[in-house]
Amino acid sequence: MRKLVQDAFGTPAEVLRITEAARPEPGPGQVLIEVAAAGVNPVDVAVSAGHYPLLGDPPFTAGWDVAGTVAAVGSGVSAFRPGDRVLGLPAFPAEAAAHAEYVLASANELIPIPKGLAVEEAGALPLVGLTAYQALIGIAEVRPGQRVLVHRAAGGVGHLAVQLAKSRGAWVVGTASAGKHDLVRALGADEVIDYQATDYTEVLAGLDVVFDLVGHDNGPRSAGVLRAGGVLVGALPAFLGLTQEEAAARGIRLAGVDVRPSAHDLGHLTALASDGALRVHVEAAFPLADAAKAYETVAAGHVTGKVVLVP
Repeated sequence: MRKLVQDAFGTPAEVLRITEAARPEPGPGQVLIEVAAAGVNPVDVAVSAGHYPLLGDPPFTAGWDVAGTVAAVGSGVSAFRPGDRVLGLPAFPAEAAAHAEYVLASANELIPIPKGLAVEEAGALPLVGLTAYQALIGIAEVRPGQRVLVHRAAGGVGHLAVQLAKSRGAWVVGTASAGKHDLVRALGADEVIDYQATDYTEVLAGLDVVFDLVGHDNGPRSAGVLRAGGVLVGALPAFLGLTQEEAAARGIRLAGVDVRPSAHDLGHLTALASDGALRVHVEAAFPLADAAKAYETVAAGHVTGKVVLVP
């Protein structure tokens, strides 16, 4: 099979290459998936560049999102059989090596791809969907009538977070550049703020939840628009620019989502997708041979929704 590998840290064009490797065989409890689509996330780019050393030093293969067809199953697997269409987030944050033609996953990390969800959308969903779900539903416990702010509302995590908050009956405001406002509104946002033209701290106050996907010095600013007792949640708490002590002094709760594979949570996401309450926006699909271009697109930081790799 073909797989994407790197032997050093660096830019995508410098370090990423396609190589031939033996197709893995599933062990007990494992499923071998023939990959039809695999998401490319900012974490993949950060790991590849050496900015976020989840996988240690190279060589390694990045990639966690996967959707495809079951090629073989190991002993003890009864939930799936060859030919089934599945999606999942294998092994995260350990190496899954999903940017390849075949990938191994534990059976309990996978769910069937529902009818109506295109395979490219299925391959784009797991990491960003679980991040948004575990942040807003698992941590913030968004409820009907609450006021929720989502930063980077047109990005991979953000565009799903907007829809999840709306599905919970919240009033949702998102920040995005002007050219992406129509999309964010179409996803259900009640208000969209152009962060390049308007200081959101001057027009918002008393919110219940802020999902801050910008972080760093934006964290204290996000905290300033929350009511007492509100929740500031980010993808990683260390990047929110705020300590627990500072949050407590402001009377708010601070948390970061430590996303993990969950077939249970993925099931809720795909149920929403099947009901039309959640759609995954795929901006571009690149063949595996052009993986460096896909990584560069994500690294540029302007993707609307998601980028995926396909065979």
